[in-house]
Amino acid sequence: MKYLSTIAIILLAAPVAAQAPAAAAAPQANATDPYLWLENVTGEKALEWVKTHNAQSLKILESQPRFAEYHARIAAALNDKRRIPIPHIQGVQVDNFWQDDTHVRGIWRKASLESYLSGNAAWQTLLDVDALAKAEGKNWVWKGATCLKPEYVRCLIALSNGGKDAVEVREFDTFSGQFVANGFRLPEAKVLFDWLDRNTLIVGTDYGQDTLTNSGYPRILKLWKRGTPLASARTLYEGKLEDVKAAPVVTINHKGTYPIIMRSVDFFTTELYHMKKDGSLVRSPLPSDADFKQVFGSKAIALLQNNWTFNGVTHPQGSLVAYDIDALMEGRPAQVEQVFAPREGQAISEIDGARDVLYVNILDNVRSRLLALRPKDGGWQASGMDAGQDMAISLLSASPKSDLILFQREGYTTPPELIAAGDGPLRVAYALPARFDPSRYTVEQLFATSKDGSRVPYSIVKPKDAKGALPVWLFAYGGFAIPLVPTYLKPEYQFWVEEGGAYVVANLRGGGEYGPAWHQAALRENRQRAYEDLFAVSEDMLRRSITTSRQLGLYGRSNGGLLASVALTQRPDLYRAIISGVPLADMKRYHKLLAGASWMAEYGNPDNPDDWAFISKYSPYQNLKAGQPYPQIFYYTSTKDDRVHPGHARKMAAQLEKLGYPCFYYENTAGGHAGVANLKETAYRAALMLVYMNSQLKTDPPVAAPRM
Repeated sequence: MKYLSTIAIILLAAPVAAQAPAAAAAPQANATDPYLWLENVTGEKALEWVKTHNAQSLKILESQPRFAEYHARIAAALNDKRRIPIPHIQGVQVDNFWQDDTHVRGIWRKASLESYLSGNAAWQTLLDVDALAKAEGKNWVWKGATCLKPEYVRCLIALSNGGKDAVEVREFDTFSGQFVANGFRLPEAKVLFDWLDRNTLIVGTDYGQDTLTNSGYPRILKLWKRGTPLASARTLYEGKLEDVKAAPVVTINHKGTYPIIMRSVDFFTTELYHMKKDGSLVRSPLPSDADFKQVFGSKAIALLQNNWTFNGVTHPQGSLVAYDIDALMEGRPAQVEQVFAPREGQAISEIDGARDVLYVNILDNVRSRLLALRPKDGGWQASGMDAGQDMAISLLSASPKSDLILFQREGYTTPPELIAAGDGPLRVAYALPARFDPSRYTVEQLFATSKDGSRVPYSIVKPKDAKGALPVWLFAYGGFAIPLVPTYLKPEYQFWVEEGGAYVVANLRGGGEYGPAWHQAALRENRQRAYEDLFAVSEDMLRRSITTSRQLGLYGRSNGGLLASVALTQRPDLYRAIISGVPLADMKRYHKLLAGASWMAEYGNPDNPDDWAFISKYSPYQNLKAGQPYPQIFYYTSTKDDRVHPGHARKMAAQLEKLGYPCFYYENTAGGHAGVANLKETAYRAALMLVYMNSQLKTDPPVAAPRM
């Protein structure tokens, strides 16, 4: 299982500090920002504030009708052992990380591929994270394993203390089931690494002063040999402080070993270098705004974010291209191939390569289609696969030894199934039982018209016999090219719809539903378009009498938490309830907090007066005012979030309090950017959100939030 760069996964589904550590003295309050002290993550005064606000909000929310029932039912659903064990193919085996009520922190385990595909895998536990945490007195959270191909015996295990993006890395032997004595080990940091061979790693970590970028990620990569101190490792590449990161990606397959160095200049601009055996680097012919995906055989595959003309041929925006790495390394002229170009209304969502087939997941009007691409006669032949209709597909793992692909498919009312395909007829290996009767509900895709005339899709799930305006739980994100696709209703949404509500997902610009242009339409100075899309969807539901503003609730997290807070300040008239999870909110200082500097390509640089001119118009913290009809917003965050600083949510709640607005606040002391560290915490927070929505949208007047 590949340990991915934390900045590549924004999650909902698309922010440690490069400045002073959390334990250092907090910035002092000043005339323009009296709450800078709340940025001191673990400061005594700040944590006392958190404790007080948690206690007052949780007392009200936990006392709401059916909270205990919801909590128990959600926990039971999340811990149901009939869940699909998500696999990663490792040769003739698969590995899986599993959590339930017995294994709260989880177990890492393996099984033969044959037994896994039988639907009744014979699992062997490799590492019990609960037992490790107990033995070492740490709140260990699993962050993945990077295993050396093709044997998959030696793996680098990433463990986070409390769920932070920063991890400790240890070498593990899957044959013996033990950590390797005197093996590779890296202390806690936001590390980026990969195997070059059994005795060599490429490592980016905190090597001391000025070795991290301003975003808090590695900028220096070194070759580290087994048995030598990390301090003596040879520098392979050195980026700039202003970059986002420098990261290694090494592919080892039947064609050879292909090490790549990625210099992320900003979140969407990357210089790609191929490494020769002597350690020298050769620049890729790709434009720096191309999105490198993977090495397939000896070919580098990339998704173009803009039109690209190379050797007189123009390859269109949103298409896949490829070139042969071996030819480049041998000094031959680069030849770029067109692999696949989506049609209008389509976007490439994800790809994964088996031995001889490249699988491409296409979004077609926000619904998935699966294609198999094969090199043929100097080109690529595409064939469609009957993978289901009106559903979302997630590519899980492809075999390096055959054409086998494992993927999951699901819909809002269709439970997930794990499908095996490519090496024979498509077959269902695992299918979850339905948690509710889908025949009782309708799923419909509608379109709203945004302020500039753009058509914005949204999907609504509601009871089939529903009449009149319904309470609506609206979820939206709108950023970082992340698409929102149909997924089986989470328990809290299931209960909401079962009890007469409607669940709505809005596909705003800034996301990835329609490819690069859809994302780019809401970048930087055009950010307001994402918010206009949200308001257009909300107003469209009012116009269709699906709901009323008294019954409309909004939820967003991370970038979506920023969206929710903007909705609070710009259109409080539209919403009776708002949940803002692990949000950005102070856009004047976001780039100075934790990983914030890495997102300036998305939002802009507030230190630049021209950029601040447009950021300041929507930055929620700076736009809170007295005398507004703000709904009683619910903020949640995590003390251990080292991506999006908890100070954003803290300061919003404090400023609302100062202006006399009641609000709900919950800060989990663990959990990282997910806001939760395990299924137990997930169930608790979901129950809080559900009773909050009930208390605001189904009670008139709404249940009062605490006045701090």
